[in-house]
Amino acid sequence: MKRRTAAAALLALPAAWSRAQGSGGTLRIVTGYAPGGATDRVARIVGDQLQAKLGMTVVVENKTGAGGRLAAQQVKGMAGQQVLMVANPAVMVVAPLVFKDNGYDPERDFIPLSIVNDYDFAVSVGPAVPVRELSHLIAWLRANPEKANFGVPATGSLPHFVALMIAEKAGVKAQVIGYRGSAPLVTDLVGGQVPVSIDTLEAVLPHHEAGKVRILATSGARRAPISPNIPTFREAGLPLAANGWNAFFAPAGMPAATVQRYANAIVEVMKDPDTQRKFLAAQMTPVVATRAQTESTLKAYRAQWAPVVQKSGYQP
Repeated sequence: MKRRTAAAALLALPAAWSRAQGSGGTLRIVTGYAPGGATDRVARIVGDQLQAKLGMTVVVENKTGAGGRLAAQQVKGMAGQQVLMVANPAVMVVAPLVFKDNGYDPERDFIPLSIVNDYDFAVSVGPAVPVRELSHLIAWLRANPEKANFGVPATGSLPHFVALMIAEKAGVKAQVIGYRGSAPLVTDLVGGQVPVSIDTLEAVLPHHEAGKVRILATSGARRAPISPNIPTFREAGLPLAANGWNAFFAPAGMPAATVQRYANAIVEVMKDPDTQRKFLAAQMTPVVATRAQTESTLKAYRAQWAPVVQKSGYQP
């Protein structure tokens, strides 16, 4: 009997050690967007690599609705579970500024772990709009203010506010048309139902390269590696630099050791050349960022965009 008890104890040691190290079990990665979108692709690329790194099963869950806010509302109270969230500025910066009852506080309810990619926005026009440069678009909007209709992938997203800034530069009143994602927006841009779009660069670049739409400028501080021949907003005369990102967050209250383990693992995954190749193949720019770097970036980002959103007077 004693031998069996001792043997059972020895057999239990690996499982106990695994639990102590935070490995084993299942890690859920929640994203607030449908499968196939940029944030979902980020979750799946990183999640696949984390499985081996953490010794855990990793499952991506798509909790869609309310522009990603439902996912944040769900994850915020799950500190006792093995769960992370991938979110973008619309969820973690803009929504708290424009919704009176947001259902979560991004600074109080979440711990930033790591930004894993960033992306530029692009100003594009459909085939019927007779302009090839951003300065030409500004002039065209001034001459045709009734056509100042801007399509954006979601109402209240950062492209929404970029559209307002371009309209302000042109001295016209913008009509911002929010779509349910990039796919229907690109369809209407190609078809001429909307003359101008502000969307992520990766969403419109294939259509630009196919000659179906024209990208006039991109929003980064420097030209995007995936489109080196397209000028930036600043080069085109609009004094604005803006980018988006996807980052991993843990619910506040998760044990500090677990938080750090996940953050370290994500950084190691993002340093891996294979992971970086997968991001670039998906036309996304990979980023390696520690917790401290991520927190600093988010702080600067909020400082940049809060005045813009508040000045716009936008109400959902």
